[in-house]
Amino acid sequence: MTRPVLLCSPTAWERDAPAPELAQAVELLPFVAGHPLDGPDLARVELAHFSADLYPATSLAFLRSCIDAPNLRWLHLFNAGVDHPIFTSFLDRGVRLTTSSGASATPIAHHVAMCLLALARDLPGSLRRQAAHDWEPRRADDVEGRTVGIVGMGPIGCETARLADALGMRAVGVRRTVRGDEPCETWTLDRLPELLPIVDDLVLALPLTDGTRGLVGAAELGRLRRGARLVNVGRGELVDEDALVDALRSGHLGGAALDVFRTEPLPATSPLWDLPNVIVSPHSSGDTPLTEIRAGQAFVDNLGRWVRGERLRNEVVR
Repeated sequence: MTRPVLLCSPTAWERDAPAPELAQAVELLPFVAGHPLDGPDLARVELAHFSADLYPATSLAFLRSCIDAPNLRWLHLFNAGVDHPIFTSFLDRGVRLTTSSGASATPIAHHVAMCLLALARDLPGSLRRQAAHDWEPRRADDVEGRTVGIVGMGPIGCETARLADALGMRAVGVRRTVRGDEPCETWTLDRLPELLPIVDDLVLALPLTDGTRGLVGAAELGRLRRGARLVNVGRGELVDEDALVDALRSGHLGGAALDVFRTEPLPATSPLWDLPNVIVSPHSSGDTPLTEIRAGQAFVDNLGRWVRGERLRNEVVR
């Protein structure tokens, strides 16, 4: 039986180290940056692994090879988000698409907890005063006893809720369909307007879809308590960025920690860079060595499932 050809970075293949019997079940076609594949080679490709080591420098070159592979049947992604139109184009072709959803949940939740603490203790202000050699003791806020609303109860949201509980916070989750196994009290998404006035902190950890684009605008920000804080690790377009800037400038919103933005990289002209109550990080909250390892393990697990004809995990369905 002919072995399926897998397009994969040799770095990722060596790092993920599939078991010998699994490695022998496929034929590896190495993707090497700067060495484009020709038509006959691409015609042989049936499987592809978009691994973390390819991002961002060679992402476009790798995905272009996948687009040009006429017989591609399955593409695995190291990331979880599939809102970019390029991924829709694969689904339109009938290519099966899987992700490493959950691989970055722990570090992103750690980032959220860090931001909640940093905003409560005015870490941005402390760093400014340190840079100015300004000794000015100030009283910090507690996170203990605060209510945090977590919009999106996937792996990131669930891990964030567990950390919030450890910090003595009350977590209330929101998701489209409540499953009953969430680690905190969870409401349906249509109750978001009811949740906003009772939270001290709002965490956005849901994917971007037609239904979630612009989910938090001026009206939603206005429903938050004065001084509430926002952390966004989902997608920038979940929030009306102009309304967010207005709410921060007015003081209605007490602070924000943003890892995602409407336009990335964040333009140098964006006022978000210089607002004193904002923490900016460059869409990097989940970029850690363990995330990369877990993403590779998710691929190897799915590769085994593909070879054995079993159901794939984290498959994107319409």
